[in-house]
Amino acid sequence: MPRPIERYAVIGDCRTAALVGDDGSIDWLCMPRFDSASVFGAMLGDADHGRWSLRPADAAATASRSYAKDTFTLVTRWTTSDGEVEVTDLMPMGDGSDLRSDVIRRVRGIRGRVRMEQELRVRFDYAAAMPWMRQVGTPDAPALLAVAGPDALVIRGPRLTASHMAHHGGFDVGEGATLDLQLSWFPGYRTVPEPLDVDACIARTAAWWRSWVRACVEPGAYDGAVRRSLLVLRLLTHEDTGGIVAAATTSLPEDFGGSRNWDYRYVWLRDAALTLEALLHHGYTHEAQAWRQWLLRAIAGDPADVQIMYGLAGERRLPEWASDTLPGYDGSGPVRIGNAASEQYQADIFGEVLIAFDAARHAGIDDDDFSWSLQCSLLREVERHLDRPDSGIWEIRGDDRRFTHSRAMLWAAFDRAICAVEFDGREGPVERWGEIRAELAEHIERGGFDTALGSYVQFEGTTEVDAALLQLAQVGYVAYDDPRMLGTVARIEETLIRNGLVCRYRTEAGIDGVPGDENAFLACSFWLVEQYAHSGRLEDATALMDRLLDGRSDLGLLAEQVEPRTGRHAGNTPQAISHLALVRAADAIADARGIAAPGAGASVARSSRG
Repeated sequence: MPRPIERYAVIGDCRTAALVGDDGSIDWLCMPRFDSASVFGAMLGDADHGRWSLRPADAAATASRSYAKDTFTLVTRWTTSDGEVEVTDLMPMGDGSDLRSDVIRRVRGIRGRVRMEQELRVRFDYAAAMPWMRQVGTPDAPALLAVAGPDALVIRGPRLTASHMAHHGGFDVGEGATLDLQLSWFPGYRTVPEPLDVDACIARTAAWWRSWVRACVEPGAYDGAVRRSLLVLRLLTHEDTGGIVAAATTSLPEDFGGSRNWDYRYVWLRDAALTLEALLHHGYTHEAQAWRQWLLRAIAGDPADVQIMYGLAGERRLPEWASDTLPGYDGSGPVRIGNAASEQYQADIFGEVLIAFDAARHAGIDDDDFSWSLQCSLLREVERHLDRPDSGIWEIRGDDRRFTHSRAMLWAAFDRAICAVEFDGREGPVERWGEIRAELAEHIERGGFDTALGSYVQFEGTTEVDAALLQLAQVGYVAYDDPRMLGTVARIEETLIRNGLVCRYRTEAGIDGVPGDENAFLACSFWLVEQYAHSGRLEDATALMDRLLDGRSDLGLLAEQVEPRTGRHAGNTPQAISHLALVRAADAIADARGIAAPGAGASVARSSRG
């Protein structure tokens, strides 16, 4: 069995991230960006696919770990028969340059004398490139250089020696002693960067994270979980471009041993727009402005060319290919790089983007002429495809359908445009938009609502439901306590809940075009919490919220999915949409309890219908 996903911590510098196992091994790291090729890829294979292990030599050593308060500085306390040591892992917040990326591992003796061992296996380019490695330091300051094509690493710290395609080293740490290990990526064609001032990096990085989270407006419920989730969303936001990646990993399986493995290291308009709303509700207008600028750059041009996802800087070409050098987590292949969903038509993204712009206006971030004209252009493009089937929010790889959720999101796009005219003084063909909104509602009620079931359905012509229908109330299409919505919730409870947690849809219905099954989708369970809280079922909301929070990792992290029976995490991690859904659920419960802090009210959409 591979190490469970929930037993990995994440450290990062808002440009990329590393996953650190509770055994002291960094098993996933791409440098210098989230979507760069991996340097360490053992999480999608084994040790020979790249890792950096640092732990006591005593195989019986035990560990406890936590983040330094309100940071991503990971502190692991190791206890052995000979003593205790503390390992501090972090990626320091840098100088804004893409010319280096660093990992610091500080070892401090607490008690007794502990023998430490490290193993380094550098494997560039998704384990396809074995580097040329040589010693470049001095006896007093050992350093190891690894170079392969455009990539290079320098590793500083206790001396490492080569053995069997890896480098090993051991050292003793006594009480009160401190040893620092540094790994620095830099372009292979440039000179080796200078060593870091570790004390300064640790202090500066902690101060950066704490300063950021200090601005958080807390909801008044589950504040610790909300803070950690907002920190995760910030970690996944690229410091330079403002792009928000969906997760830090690729190809962690939704179905263990299966092929439902996707690359999430890109910016989905949907996930980023929802993240923007969560950040705005908690006082983070600067991040909202940065994301809006990213969005305007990414989708500028012909509205017909808008994609559902982009690269970190707005790159459009994200071809999907299968790695032949990484076998996959738990034998789950293929390992996919890139994502073919970038070529799909998903109608719902237009609604999410217009909702995000509306939330920004509501928070006091005004449109400029370019921003509003672009939104109007998007609506003209949407108008041309009102009845077009699409791949839907879940990016099915089967036949396109007329998904009810997608039509409701198109409704929301025109609704928010009408809001902009009626409430915010923008100019636009509001009468025409009103007619389109009414037509969309008519189509939804005629083809997307089953009167016999008393429920909305997944798409026209089916009796199936999917959990995305929970968003109909979130965007203001229907009230949370409307009988149609309550009937839909009843159907979701009847058909999509496994051991108390919500699945996206029934894979056995066979519409998604991918073999195998999947586990409960965490965001959907948090959406159900939100629905319960807003429809008078506060006790149910609280019970489900507590169960979901209990399922977080020991560090408060969430992947995309969870195995309901065992609690094992599944899918890519840490997952932005899971964490932002947690924030919304906490906001909803706080609002239902009447304790929401000013500025952090529940994420209830404003609609021109009131």
